Amino acid sequence: MSSDDAIHFFLYQDCLIRVAGDMLVPKFGSLLLARHLPLRAGDVVLDLGAGAGLIGILAARRGHRVVATDVVPACSECTRANALLNGVADRLEVRTGDLFAPVSGETFDVIATNPPQMPTPPDREWDDAQSRVDNGGPDGWAVLDRIIHEAPIYLKPQGRLVFTLFGFLGVERALEKLRVVGLGPRVVAREEQPFPRIARERLEYIRPLDTEGILPAGRPATCPRFVLCAQKG
Repeated sequence: MSSDDAIHFFLYQDCLIRVAGDMLVPKFGSLLLARHLPLRAGDVVLDLGAGAGLIGILAARRGHRVVATDVVPACSECTRANALLNGVADRLEVRTGDLFAPVSGETFDVIATNPPQMPTPPDREWDDAQSRVDNGGPDGWAVLDRIIHEAPIYLKPQGRLVFTLFGFLGVERALEKLRVVGLGPRVVAREEQPFPRIARERLEYIRPLDTEGILPAGRPATCPRFVLCAQKG
């Protein structure tokens, strides 16, 4: 590590998260999800797309067994280091791979995720790890659709999928997608958050995607972010 490399520390509740300077600290969506985890005693948790590991570490600190996955090897290493830092390495297992691939054949009581969902024009796509953190494909649903479609296979009976959603992607649309795959959905939280910088740059691209009329006219200062929870029968 050179003298110019930075290390950032992020403190949330009783968790200390350490990230290298070229990685992203937990953002608004992750913190909103952290406040609304539908955990019950004895739940086994999948932290899907763990990033720096905040959600999985919070669950492990509460006594749950956790598997945390991420497609980016550097994120997996970051989560593993943060599990050690927070004293939960014995309850949090880290695996690297694309979405559910690392947990093939397993089931969980809770699948928690703050997935990439920023609508990304085809000419704005980049292949680096930081860009993939936000890239939700042309309409924002590329990753979310995969998660919703595959999640029921990895949920135990009465298991819950919980995730964040930008309001302009459409809450009713999300609820219907969840019903189609046999999950019983509900909105558990809504919060006005600062309008993301990337969304400001793509505002005219995003507006036609806002079919439920969430965005106000002009330049929005905020936008609603939701937490949805969908239970398997």
